[in-house]
Amino acid sequence: MPGEPRTLRLQHGNRIEALCVLGSHVRADVFGAAPAGAVAFGVKHTEGVSVDVLLRGREPEAVAGAGARWPLDEGTVLRFSMSRASSEVNDNKVTVSFYADGGKPINQAGVFLTGVGISLDVDADRDGVVEKNSPNKASWAWGPEGHGAILLVSCDKEFPFIPPSDCGSEQVFDREDLLDMAEMVLRTEGPQRLPRGYEIVLSVSANDADNVGVFHVQNPFFGQRYVQVLGRRKLFHALPYPGGSAELGFFVEGLRFPDETFCGLVSIHGIPHSPIFTDTVVFRVAPWIMTPNTLAPVNLFVCSMKDNYLFTKEIQSLVAKASCKLKVCFGYINRGDRWMQDEIRLGYTHAPHNSFPVVLDSPRERGMEQLPVKELLGPDFGYVHKEPLFEAVASLDSFGNVEVSPPVSVAGREYPLGRILIGSSFPASAGRRMTRLVRDFLYAQRVQAPVELYSDWLAVGNVNEFVTFVPASDKKRFRMLLASPAACYRLFREKQKEGQGEATMFKGYSGTDTKRVTINKVLSNEVLAQQNQYVQRCIDWNRDILKKELGLLEEDIIDLPALFKLDKQGKAVPYFPNTVRGGSCLDSSPKKQLSQPK
Repeated sequence: MPGEPRTLRLQHGNRIEALCVLGSHVRADVFGAAPAGAVAFGVKHTEGVSVDVLLRGREPEAVAGAGARWPLDEGTVLRFSMSRASSEVNDNKVTVSFYADGGKPINQAGVFLTGVGISLDVDADRDGVVEKNSPNKASWAWGPEGHGAILLVSCDKEFPFIPPSDCGSEQVFDREDLLDMAEMVLRTEGPQRLPRGYEIVLSVSANDADNVGVFHVQNPFFGQRYVQVLGRRKLFHALPYPGGSAELGFFVEGLRFPDETFCGLVSIHGIPHSPIFTDTVVFRVAPWIMTPNTLAPVNLFVCSMKDNYLFTKEIQSLVAKASCKLKVCFGYINRGDRWMQDEIRLGYTHAPHNSFPVVLDSPRERGMEQLPVKELLGPDFGYVHKEPLFEAVASLDSFGNVEVSPPVSVAGREYPLGRILIGSSFPASAGRRMTRLVRDFLYAQRVQAPVELYSDWLAVGNVNEFVTFVPASDKKRFRMLLASPAACYRLFREKQKEGQGEATMFKGYSGTDTKRVTINKVLSNEVLAQQNQYVQRCIDWNRDILKKELGLLEEDIIDLPALFKLDKQGKAVPYFPNTVRGGSCLDSSPKKQLSQPK
């Protein structure tokens, strides 16, 4: 795309050679090139060149013929351009004649021009086609009416004997790799060779080199070997000029998701080696998108433990009814860690040319860290891991502390991918928070603007201990479930009035108190009642935040009876087991999901 006009220095008594990129402008200082005694000048040019005279304080004047002359004043420049590619080197020219008083010619300055078309192109309108010289290719805008090319992070693993994921390699081992990459095309038009001293160079800034990789085919007639020409250790690459009208194809991959140090935008430049013209394209790396658990499941993952055989059998029967697949993770994978949802979160990444699921691995490592690499990472299933170097990992870094709502509309603003929910400390306190690395990563994705809730009142501190979502068949399409001690006490009082006060509660509860617990005993326990009043206030604080940030009404919320008790540190723990919670991952084709209950 044409940028600022390039400056060319004329020399009286000489004819110089120059390359003129189609659509760009070249400016030549006439006054500075004039010989002593010159007071006027005239211009002649070949048919393939357009020339304007720019006089200070006046509108540009087009040079229509060879007879016109202009006064030679300081600041007078020529502006010329070409709209048609040259068939031979130096096949167009511009000649400036200088005149003394009385119209006597005293000298000339000339330039031989070679017109070349250069266009570095991408899919800027996101329709899957690399269009030629889009006006929007060097900028980026969000939304369905936006523009700008999109990159996928090659975080899957097409070939088993390579580094942890494809983006860790500087080679393409399988043509399937190319399907994850965005196409970029360098289009050229011109003579069979360039003037001496010119070549075309692709470049990327040092800041962007760690974020993008560009591949180009070598020996296209002998096996089509793709090599990396730009990337972490390659800031520029000189290309052979193909001659005539030609297209050179490239494949571009993202090397990392947006995070606290990388906004997601990368730029690639195509320039002749002599700095006369720059064409720039801009990509945005597609974000990691977390999927809600209100979607229909495709695959379901469950941990097999010594004490959950019956639970696993019940899950198997549910899977059969849901027509999805079940993957049981045995001890050699889970290593005694049953909390699968605390270890991973499932999501996906999407671009016009492709999409695939991506598992986000938490910094929490309690035995199950091999699960995402051994069971999920593979062809068209990506993996990304966030591990802080200088911060201690706490329970709020478990991914039970990361939820996502279904699509919502809030005060006229649409969140078609929902909003991420993360637990944190009370705004005025110095309590526990999610490690900055993970929190900043979630914010940097931008498409699911996070909402921070107050979860530090819980012993574990995870938001999924008191909030989740379920699908609904009405216009809203979902309901939000909130744990509610008030609803539990209300239910117990109703049962007490019905004469069921001596009903035994919490059979199978494995807490330290093994005495028989009845509804009457729960309702008469003043300490427990006060503790649950405190818990209810904490949940109501979050209730108000969720109603505001998700645009919910009271009828969109279901209060789920639950009881809590406080530990020695004054943090709340569930008094009886809560509901099974699942995570999900969008399947890129049928728009279903993968799930992993605890």
